[in-house]
Amino acid sequence: MKLKKVVLGFVALTAVVALSACGSSSSKKDSLEKIKEKGTLVVALSPDYAPFEFQMLENGKNEIVGSDVDLANEIAKELGVKVKIEAMDFNNVLASVTSGKADIAISSISVDPDRANAYDFSDSYYTAQNVIVVKKENLAKLTAITDFKDKKIAAQKGSVQEKVANEQLKDASLVALVKTGQAINELKNGTVEGVVLEEPIAKSYIAANPDLVLADIKLDSSDTDSYSVAMPKKSDALKKEIDKVIKKLKETDAINKSVEKNFELAQEAK
Repeated sequence: MKLKKVVLGFVALTAVVALSACGSSSSKKDSLEKIKEKGTLVVALSPDYAPFEFQMLENGKNEIVGSDVDLANEIAKELGVKVKIEAMDFNNVLASVTSGKADIAISSISVDPDRANAYDFSDSYYTAQNVIVVKKENLAKLTAITDFKDKKIAAQKGSVQEKVANEQLKDASLVALVKTGQAINELKNGTVEGVVLEEPIAKSYIAANPDLVLADIKLDSSDTDSYSVAMPKKSDALKKEIDKVIKKLKETDAINKSVEKNFELAQEAK
């Protein structure tokens, strides 16, 4: 009887160990393996950043397009999987990678120390300058950072530009808004005096709004204003594949061409 109990106990222990090993093996699968296993690359982005990601009607259907979408498609092609775009507000984009809702995030994301501690990032694929968009009628009186003292200035919540506004326009009052389009509307109706944006996005909005211009003000830009693809920590194999795609696209100038193409497309869509 005792022998039977010992044997049963051993069997139960073996089963637990086996299940534990199985669970451990599953958890050890890296990001690349998981993506290839399901056959789909889920990409998080915020589609209000033309020419990088924006919405337009195609054949009566709302589509998300842009140079970041082009990059996502090239990465999926290299991995041999399909792409699924998950659209959301920018301040939820990185969180979706943490939660596992998305495999990667490509949404004009700049790398800063806090983000680098929480995520793996690809090599940069595009570098943009930070600028301030103002109303054309106010251009002459907004020629220096000090001119924004005690004035309201907007930036997208959760973006590097929010930090730029906080750090470089310290005497201004920052209004952080979820969507870039909201910030532009606040500028047009006079609620804020300026909007801090990356230059390509700023130029896209200016092209669609003749009453807006770039202020002749230099903001400090650094390597942290370069765009990279975000992915979960310890995604070494996935990062290697993504970096390979980015290197190839940069060597052929395909990314700059994609930005130019989508800039023109964004103007047609407005």
